[in-house]
Amino acid sequence: MKTSKYPICKRYEGNPILTGKNFPPEADIKHVFNSGIIKYKGIYTMVCRVENSALSDRFWIAESKDGFNFKPRPKPVPMPHDDPMFKEYTSSMYYDPRITKIGDTYYIVHAGHSGHTCRLSLVKTDDFKKFEWMGFISEPDNRNGVLFPEKINGLYARLDRPNTGNPTGDVWVSYSPDLIFWGKSECVFRNWEGINWAWTKVGPGATPIKTPEGWLNIFHGVRIQCKAHYVYQLGVCLLDLENPAKVKAMAKDAILIPEEMYELVGQTPSVVFTSGAVVEDNGEVKLYYGGADNVQCVATTSVERLIDACYNR
Repeated sequence: MKTSKYPICKRYEGNPILTGKNFPPEADIKHVFNSGIIKYKGIYTMVCRVENSALSDRFWIAESKDGFNFKPRPKPVPMPHDDPMFKEYTSSMYYDPRITKIGDTYYIVHAGHSGHTCRLSLVKTDDFKKFEWMGFISEPDNRNGVLFPEKINGLYARLDRPNTGNPTGDVWVSYSPDLIFWGKSECVFRNWEGINWAWTKVGPGATPIKTPEGWLNIFHGVRIQCKAHYVYQLGVCLLDLENPAKVKAMAKDAILIPEEMYELVGQTPSVVFTSGAVVEDNGEVKLYYGGADNVQCVATTSVERLIDACYNR
């Protein structure tokens, strides 16, 4: 492992772990990044965001026994491209999947983009072979949705980022009785409140991790550098277990910043962006992130280190 100047997270020395070249040549995949992940029957199962040379999006499953060496399946995830509603509100641009297991079902929240701006959409599966699209679960101009892994006060809960606030995005929490209709929304934290490295926008990343101290939320934060250059970094905070609209503690510093070439150079320069993490039995956290909207990467940390960062960094 290579130690960063920010040692809360250690980059895997074999990064990037997936590039477009790992996928079948006939698929013409150019980019893979911002992928969701979970362990399914002991196998690291990643739902990859991939793009071809025409920038059409697909979801594509890649699997690994060790969490570092992934092999994509022969074909992408079947999505309802012929469904009039899906077609209208995605225009074949859907991305940034996040996977949460609730009970025996795996739910994938993702963004769908069209001329109507961005909406959140929901897919479910029991086995990562058959997938059911459940529909859109937000109004327009909302993205970065991720479900909590259990109900809170009898309701499903979700973090997301409506494109509101000063200037373009804060983290919110909403609740639902059925995963389709959402409300009781509250702002969790704003992009400019005590985050001196992310004054442009913030958004939830990996599925919240339950700990005795609270819900660990690994999020991305963005600042503008040199007028029009957006820099994406990762931060971490602790949310109250019973009321996740309450921030108990937050690291003052970013826990991962773009500093390697595969993070600095790509479709979107200077980006580290997470959509998923896996917590091992020993407390190690494998944090999966996209580099420069181009490649898929991973870093390691631990629950203990992340909690300590919330209180002491």
